Amino acid sequence: MIKIKKGIVYKFVLAFWLFMGVVKAHAIDNPDAPDLIGEFVKREASYLLAIEDPKNSTSDYLVAYNHYLNFLNKELEKAAQEMTSKLPDNRRSELIAAQLNWVKYRDAEFEFIKNTWNRKSFGSSAAISRGGYRASIVRDRIFQLLHYTKNF
Repeated sequence: MIKIKKGIVYKFVLAFWLFMGVVKAHAIDNPDAPDLIGEFVKREASYLLAIEDPKNSTSDYLVAYNHYLNFLNKELEKAAQEMTSKLPDNRRSELIAAQLNWVKYRDAEFEFIKNTWNRKSFGSSAAISRGGYRASIVRDRIFQLLHYTKNF
């Protein structure tokens, strides 16, 4: 189980750096803008450390992922509000519509994850996988919104 957990965290870190490289290639950022992504990464570090703790039992992983997902949901709201505040009215309504559509996508993904990674098919690691997959979906959207915001 610990080996699986380290693999998931490794994939998060790898995906983050790959994502950073791809997104940076698409636009020139405002050099005077605050480092929103760096600040987010610092804020999430304690949650990731709690998830990575090798002493975790299955229930400890579930609690850690629950806390992390709650944190991510708050960060998502902050990122969306920050981006919305920087847009003109016509673009603001487009972002709100996009965010509402993203929520539908997220809910559909969460349902798929819940129905696919179950105890019957994947044993006790199913809940840990569900936590990791759900967190990565929300985290990716936060990064996208933060990258958008960096351009303003």
